[in-house]
Amino acid sequence: MYYSYFGFKESPFNLTPDPRYLFLSLYHKEALDHLLYGVNERKGFVTITGGIGTGKTTLCRAFLSRLNASTRSALVFNSFISDRELLVAINQEFGIETDPSSKSKKDYIDALNNFLLSTFSNGGNAVILIDEAQNLSHKVLEQIRMLSNLETEKEKLIQIVLVGQPELNKVLSTNSLKQLDERITVRYHLKPLDHKDIQAYVAHRLVVAGSRGDLAFTRNACEKIYAYSRGNPRRINAVCDRALLIAYIKESHNITKQMIGKAIRDIRGDLKADPLVSGSSGKKIRSVILLILIVIAAALAGWNFRDAILGPPSGVEKTAVVKTMNSLSVNHESGDKTPELFLDGKKSASTLYDLFDTINGEGSYDSNQIHLGLVELNIGPEYYVMFKKPFRVKVAGSPSSPARNYLVIRKTTDDGAITIDAEGNERQVMTSFILDHWGRSVSWIYPFKDIGNPLVEGVRGPDVTNIQKILSEIGYLVNTTGIYDKSTSAEVTRFQRDFGLLADGVVGPRTRALLYQFEGK
Repeated sequence: MYYSYFGFKESPFNLTPDPRYLFLSLYHKEALDHLLYGVNERKGFVTITGGIGTGKTTLCRAFLSRLNASTRSALVFNSFISDRELLVAINQEFGIETDPSSKSKKDYIDALNNFLLSTFSNGGNAVILIDEAQNLSHKVLEQIRMLSNLETEKEKLIQIVLVGQPELNKVLSTNSLKQLDERITVRYHLKPLDHKDIQAYVAHRLVVAGSRGDLAFTRNACEKIYAYSRGNPRRINAVCDRALLIAYIKESHNITKQMIGKAIRDIRGDLKADPLVSGSSGKKIRSVILLILIVIAAALAGWNFRDAILGPPSGVEKTAVVKTMNSLSVNHESGDKTPELFLDGKKSASTLYDLFDTINGEGSYDSNQIHLGLVELNIGPEYYVMFKKPFRVKVAGSPSSPARNYLVIRKTTDDGAITIDAEGNERQVMTSFILDHWGRSVSWIYPFKDIGNPLVEGVRGPDVTNIQKILSEIGYLVNTTGIYDKSTSAEVTRFQRDFGLLADGVVGPRTRALLYQFEGK
């Protein structure tokens, strides 16, 4: 929409991994150097890890474009495969022809070995790059280790690059994969951009897209981008793309701090109408846009399902939530005599149910079709900030009582969150307080619905439209057509892969519950 207005040839902040847009920060340059060193020096195994959205895939594409002509490469982007499927994919990528009657793994390995020997004898090299490697099964990883045995007396015939999220290191450190882990000699963990890199990163992408030099992001705008994104390139791209649309509407070539603030609100969902947020200073300290949710699938129906499995234990008395704001921030190091902030399991669960009724309107749903349940997942503190629904955190550290180990969060705010204390009052806590007490286990109320079959390719209707709208709002490349087409399935798969779900492209109960937290009111 805004391309011609700003003179762009294409979108400067597209989320696709285009190597032309790779910005070589200190960390990205070091990661690229590690990749080139590991392959050119025939080190055998290289691992590159990094958080979601840090630019790993873009880095890999740039790395492959920098390999010399004598180096053959095979890319494997589907990590949910069997050991035999891996061999088939590698041979196809290298263009190795195999006998149509070949069915055994030995046939594929023999063909691959012959190809590698031929490549080596002609002075060439070969590299296999596997993205999202944290999803590989132990059996497939063991097959990869066996491939590294394809070597001469002096040189490795094939170099293998494993790229994945930080969980990859945990997978490799297990006892069953010890032999593989010990063979990895080149490792690098990719970090987000530093604060000082933001302005250069934005300028770099504008130039590549064809900017005429008359468009500028102010210093204050870049500071706000960093406060929101914490240097994560994917989040930077999302907020900058929205900010350019705002500037286009305002007919401005100067991107200000206020425009970035509006872009952030648009992405998160408009919070201005909420009196609890409208008086804030606007300094949004955000770690990530989204968080990884692994939820309980709703396969049963009826109120017995909620009460027996997901609901609060019988006899739990719901705590009334007082709609007044306590202006006193929590100082967990002081001796202030304030109402207890940490709740026990029963009271925290009933408070979540009360919050659900308060926000949605008690009795606003048909109990024959919607069954409330308590969903739980494990998540690190870096992913806490983008919930749009109330939730509770099982705290770490030393609460005042071992039994009171839950913190109920009404909503996240600019510099922390609004919590519910033992007396039902809303109280502001700071980001540092949440991070100090984060215990990984997070839960919230989810309205399971009797909605029939999962969404798959070919399905159409308002339910598909709603899913497409949510995905589009959080930065995925989905058109709101109401038709579950191939592009929608591909983006759902990418979404599932990003957030730790089974990446099958099917919108089932887990994926629905995940998307529920990102759906604005």
